Amino acid sequence: MASKTDSRRFTLSLGLLLLVVATLLPHPVSARGLNENVLPDLNTFASSLENGNANALRGAYAENVFAIPVVQQPSSNAGYVSTDPNSLTQFSLASQFGNVGLLAHNTLSGQLFFQLYQGERVQLIYGDGHIEYFRVTHMYRYQAESPYSMNSNFIDLDTREYLTAYDLFTKVYKGPRHVTFQTCIAYNGNSSWGRLFVIAEPETSLPLPPASVSAQ
Repeated sequence: MASKTDSRRFTLSLGLLLLVVATLLPHPVSARGLNENVLPDLNTFASSLENGNANALRGAYAENVFAIPVVQQPSSNAGYVSTDPNSLTQFSLASQFGNVGLLAHNTLSGQLFFQLYQGERVQLIYGDGHIEYFRVTHMYRYQAESPYSMNSNFIDLDTREYLTAYDLFTKVYKGPRHVTFQTCIAYNGNSSWGRLFVIAEPETSLPLPPASVSAQ
């Protein structure tokens, strides 16, 4: 059973996560600005990230969308999100549940998450060069009732489902292995107005397409 200290640390980390990703940075950049050159192919990108560590997540790739290095959070700061415009941050708390959380500010690499679509393939690249393959299966958009509060509740913009911060964390970060891309939704001048979660599941766990029937 988790101690009160562990529970408090979890609650604080969750609150910081739901708040800090929305931080408005002073000089927004365009998605095009993040990928001014033609993206490298997957193998070239993977080779550039190799450091020999099979356990280190080093990059994320989606063809024609992004090829972005992944950085880790400091061990003592589960609310940290990189301000490097060409990086994603791996969310350490999601890793405790066997899943991958990738965070980015919506004024930086996070804006590229809006270009993902259901069914798109995304790849995770590790330090020894091995690659995990996923497909986007869900895209969730939420309005934060209190955008700058760590205790905000959330409203699903498509279904109007009402969730607490803990319920939302459970929905997008727990469960069978998957990747969650998280950033904020800006609206009416408020960069922290909402949250976007793009979920991708392992290709091996998805149903196979129906077999084609040959003409008789």
